[in-house]
Amino acid sequence: MKIEIWSDVMCPFCYIGKRHMEQALTELPFKDSIDINWKSYQLNPAYHNEDGESLYDYLSKNKGISLEQAKQMTTQVAAMGSNVGLNLDFETSIPANSFDAHRLIHFAASKGKQDLAEEYLFKAHFEEAKNIADTNVLLEIASSLDLDTEEAKAVLASDKFAEEVRFDIYESQQVGVRGVPFFVMDRKYALSGAQPVDAFKQAITQSYNEWKAAQESTPLKSLNTNSDNTCDENGCEI
Repeated sequence: MKIEIWSDVMCPFCYIGKRHMEQALTELPFKDSIDINWKSYQLNPAYHNEDGESLYDYLSKNKGISLEQAKQMTTQVAAMGSNVGLNLDFETSIPANSFDAHRLIHFAASKGKQDLAEEYLFKAHFEEAKNIADTNVLLEIASSLDLDTEEAKAVLASDKFAEEVRFDIYESQQVGVRGVPFFVMDRKYALSGAQPVDAFKQAITQSYNEWKAAQESTPLKSLNTNSDNTCDENGCEI
């Protein structure tokens, strides 16, 4: 069963929600039957940090709150992250445009390393004070993923995977995404936000049980009734 997740690597709740979902999956007996597919989303697609703006400055200006309120807000989020083993360092976190980071995720997905790319980018942004809009940072992450760095460099120097990112964002509008993280299970049920682990377990279990029942109750339809040119335990028919 497929779980699609619209997410932005600039979003701390997406990182926390990832952990909550992962913990939920470890407690479910059918976890190996779940296919995770990350989808791009940008919280602020027009943003570019050209003046070395801090996260507190960014939040203060973007949300119309004081620096003290911004710090208080992030303290609460950091505590949520700490509960699931994340060290969210908002003091050093660098606000950045995430478009190229999303392109890198799509490139990693083409090599079967999408989930790991998400993880490394979250860690780089929230725990390692790295600018995820910086090409050199993205190439370091590509190298840590054991991706071909020359190929990654060519991707980032071009507009490759840009359409895939834009399509994900377009698709988010079609499925009703109003904020991230946004988890869609089997295109039937949605869960918004960094919900508690038990909420993930309940939602995934319900979706999986319905998906499995549908697979088992829908017999395959043959396109013809000719049994020639087949083999079974008794031999082959020609």
